[in-house]
Amino acid sequence: MISKACPVVIQDGAVLMFHHPLAGAQLVKGTVEGGETPQAAAERELLEEAGVTGRWTGQAVVVSDEIAPAQRWHFVPVETAPLPQSWTYHCADGGGHLFRFFWHLADGTSPAGCDPIFQRALAFLHQNEALT
Repeated sequence: MISKACPVVIQDGAVLMFHHPLAGAQLVKGTVEGGETPQAAAERELLEEAGVTGRWTGQAVVVSDEIAPAQRWHFVPVETAPLPQSWTYHCADGGGHLFRFFWHLADGTSPAGCDPIFQRALAFLHQNEALT
């Protein structure tokens, strides 16, 4: 099973998401590398994909094997300095893409164009209110 880290950044009751130009609305997430904790992976992924420095809050990391086949997702509560309502960031991963970041109300709903994997992730976050 592949371990994935998903930094959960909440601001004013909304969760940080982005529009991927080829894959629609997503949460930041990535693979936990060998020897890396899910907490460290979440911080690294947030910096790589959003250009944002964040730190694990120390709150419990919630885990699910039900988000995507053969993946164990670690939802890591992360705090940051206050962030703008929206911004774009050129992510070097995957050949380089311009990601457009936004906030989506953490109520279990999904924004338009959201892949079913991320729909399940958002519903899971809502069910685990300790993260929101």
